[in-house]
Amino acid sequence: MTEQQLDCALDLMRRLPPQQIEKNLSDLIDLVPGLCEDLLSSVDQPLKIARDKAVGKDYLLCDYNRDGDSYRSPWSNTYDPPLEDGAMPSERLRKLEVDANSAFEQYREMYFEGGVSSVYLWDLEHGFAGVILIKKAGDGSRKIKGCWDSIHVVEVTEKTTGRSAHYKLTSTAMLWLQTNKTASGTMNLGGSLTRQMEQDCQLSETQPHIANIGRMVEDMENKIRSTLNDIYFGKTRDIVNGLRSVQPLSDQRAKEDLKKDLAAAFQKRQAKGSDNN
Repeated sequence: MTEQQLDCALDLMRRLPPQQIEKNLSDLIDLVPGLCEDLLSSVDQPLKIARDKAVGKDYLLCDYNRDGDSYRSPWSNTYDPPLEDGAMPSERLRKLEVDANSAFEQYREMYFEGGVSSVYLWDLEHGFAGVILIKKAGDGSRKIKGCWDSIHVVEVTEKTTGRSAHYKLTSTAMLWLQTNKTASGTMNLGGSLTRQMEQDCQLSETQPHIANIGRMVEDMENKIRSTLNDIYFGKTRDIVNGLRSVQPLSDQRAKEDLKKDLAAAFQKRQAKGSDNN
């Protein structure tokens, strides 16, 4: 019964507005306390932003850079609040982490023109794993609010030859938009998608891990954006186009007749001006 309850709870969370995930998750845990641990580990929540005061740059918080109640910054490699024995990547992996943060910072600026990104890596027995986080919130201009959160978890298994590696990528994107205009009122649109892909790639000086991972993340985000556009925006457009007008049919015909009369009068005026010339 617990497994069935968990499936129902996860299905419900997927259908609720992503901008209210934290509140909905808390309410759901209050209803079914026994599912607390499973829900917290299964439901992706919107990313939170913290400030690294040492370097003056923002970074994103998640379970992958948390140790106890402290979070590690990818920029200074320190925990806040300070933690003496916090988990750290190996020296080799830390260098790769620094390069990855720089690369995905450029990627974020190119695709999102702002926002915050963070990359965290950790060692595994036969390779390593990492997470790429991207968050872009709207500026709220023109009475439009919105946010994009993407979480890409990648596992890298290095082959014994050292010339290739196996990559497993699991990506989740959360998107929501809200408009509040006098003409249309308040409208909420949002949803989330999770997709997975695996791929074997060659390794060389010109094709390192960062290039392989970056190409997979780029392809995955493009596919997710296209799917979100088709499912949510395309469906909303079809619904709006299929709505019936609340105005009486006679009023619509009167407007059409008026448009035709105005167009005819304008053509006559143009023709008269041409004759005078």
